[in-house]
Amino acid sequence: MTHIVAARTLPAARDGVAAMSGRFAGRIGLVTGAASGLGRDAALALAAEGARLVLFDRDAAGLAGTQGHCAGAVAVTGDVSQAGDMDRAAAALDTLGPVTLLVTAAGMLGPTLPLAEVAESDWDRVFAVNVKGTWLALKAVLPRMIAAGGGAVVTVASGAGLVANAVFPAYSASKGAVVLMTRSVAASHAVQGIRANAVCPGQIETPMLRGVFSALGDRAASVEATFRARNPSGRFGEVPEVTAAVLFLLSDAASYINGTALPIDGGRLA
Repeated sequence: MTHIVAARTLPAARDGVAAMSGRFAGRIGLVTGAASGLGRDAALALAAEGARLVLFDRDAAGLAGTQGHCAGAVAVTGDVSQAGDMDRAAAALDTLGPVTLLVTAAGMLGPTLPLAEVAESDWDRVFAVNVKGTWLALKAVLPRMIAAGGGAVVTVASGAGLVANAVFPAYSASKGAVVLMTRSVAASHAVQGIRANAVCPGQIETPMLRGVFSALGDRAASVEATFRARNPSGRFGEVPEVTAAVLFLLSDAASYINGTALPIDGGRLA
């Protein structure tokens, strides 16, 4: 069941940090997956720089927490894989004005099993959230961006969508699809003033990553140490490091960057 929470005018802040440059002042957009992790941080940063947003997520409590730091934001609780829920988010956008920003951060990891052992229901759910959810957000926002005269899209893919991943095969396949979907949008809509780029994070300190290690039980410490050792930087990334790239790609400073899939992984894929 989906519901819309009315806009609340609150002081714009990113977890207590004052607004920065105002480079997104007057811009309107949608952020999916806004209740936690990368989506939450992107929403907070955009709002701190003047954007008015529709925030979308299944987690109503987490979404309310994000909304509390985003001046004038509208929260829509729903499932990103359900067209009706996304239609409600689109309707909320129409109450704010011309739409020129989109960040699709909603996603899930899925089972950590060899490909042949992944259950059909798990495979379908991973693709429903990661691929269909991205498609539905694009489907809702692109016509509105065209009507507005252009805009910028950043999808959240993954380093696992750029190279094969034996540990998360369903996730890897789904994020590869997100990369090519994004590039298709870039190729199709550049003439209409729309840019579309993907960020491809590696291991980033998020609840999703911590969940992976928690599921490993006694092996967690050794696997985490192995992951760190494989990275030339010797550490995991921080969420604001991804957010900085998202905001750059959305900004006018990236006006000639279109169709890229940017690894944010400390050199892991170098």
